[in-house]
Amino acid sequence: MAKYCFEEIAVNNTDKKKPTEEDRFTYIGLEHLDPGCLNVTRFGSDIAPKGEKLIMKKGDVLFGKRRAYQKKVAIAPFDGVFSAHGMVLRPKEDVIDKDFFPLFISSDYFLDAAIKISVGSLSPTINWSDLKVLEFELPCLNEQRKLAKALWAVNDTVEAYKRLLQKTDELVKARFVEMFGDVFTEETPWEKVPFDVAVTDATRHGTKIQKADYLPTGSFPIYDQGQEYIAGYWNDTEGLYKKVPAIIFGDHTRILKYADQPFFLGADGVKLLKVKRKDLDYIFLLHELRTANIPNMGYNRHFKLLKKLLISIPPIELQKQFAAFVRQTDQSKSELERAMADLNAIYKKIMADNLG
Repeated sequence: MAKYCFEEIAVNNTDKKKPTEEDRFTYIGLEHLDPGCLNVTRFGSDIAPKGEKLIMKKGDVLFGKRRAYQKKVAIAPFDGVFSAHGMVLRPKEDVIDKDFFPLFISSDYFLDAAIKISVGSLSPTINWSDLKVLEFELPCLNEQRKLAKALWAVNDTVEAYKRLLQKTDELVKARFVEMFGDVFTEETPWEKVPFDVAVTDATRHGTKIQKADYLPTGSFPIYDQGQEYIAGYWNDTEGLYKKVPAIIFGDHTRILKYADQPFFLGADGVKLLKVKRKDLDYIFLLHELRTANIPNMGYNRHFKLLKKLLISIPPIELQKQFAAFVRQTDQSKSELERAMADLNAIYKKIMADNLG
C-alpha cells in the first residue's frame, strides 16, 4: 500500500454562498446526518438558513468537522447548501476510486485519526490545515474498486434491513391508533393522569465501552441515544443495568426504547422510565409516548416536555392485547437486528484488513 497526505486524496471545497429562500429546500445541516449512515433521509429548513453555507454538488461527501466524534459522514443526494460546520469533500481520482472514497471517509481508520486532531473543548472542530497533512495508507486503485463493490453490497443490504425495521414500526404505530386513537389530541374514554403519577424517572450515564469495541453478538445489548435498534453487545457485567423492565428515553434524540433484559447504556444523560401503576403496561406506555409530538427543542431539553404529558390508561386487558401484537413483531425485528450486527461486523473487518 502507498501512503498519501490527505490533501493528495481529497479536495476540500470551500465555495460558499448566503442562502436564499429557495435554498431552504435543499439545505443539509449536521442535524440531518445520522452516524454510520451514508444516506441522507432528512433535509430542508423552515426558513432560509442564516449565515454563509458551503455549496455542495450531488455525490459530494459531507463530513461533520464539528463534534467529529459523532462520526457523521454522508453523500450529498442533490445540489444544495451544507452546514459551515462541515466539509464538502471530493476525491482525487488518480489516487482514490470515487466509489471507494465515501467508504474511506466514513471508516474508523480515517475518522479516528481525524478526531485526534480536533481542537476546542465544548465543540471540538477539525481544521483543514491540520487534516490535510495527515497521512493515510491506501490500496491500489484496482483493489479499491474490488473493495468498493463488496462493501457497497454489504451497506445496501444493511440499509434494506433498516427500511424493513422502519416498516415494522409503522405497522405497530398504525395498530396503536386503530386500537386507542390519538390519545394526546383526541377525546378518549380512558382515564388520564399526570406523567409523574404514572411514571418515575432517573438519569443514567453510559458505560466506558468504546463503540469500536461493541460486539456483533453477546450476552447483553447496548443501547445508545441515536439508534432505535440495538447498537451492539457486551459480555461483562460491570456497569450492567439490571432493574428491568424499563423504558429508555434519549433526552437529546427523543428516541424511546423498551428493555426487558439487563442492558448497557452507550450514552450519557439518558432517562430511564419505570411504571408506577399496576394498570399500566410497559409496552403500551412505550408506544403511547412514541405518539406524542415532542418538538425539537435543542440539546437535552426534551424530557421537560415529555413530563408535561397526561398519560392515558385504557383497560389493562386492551393494553396487554396490544403488547402481545408488539412482541410478535419484535421477534422479527430482533432477527433483523442480529443480521445487521453480523453484516456490520463483516464490514468493519474488511475495512480493518485493508486499511492502515
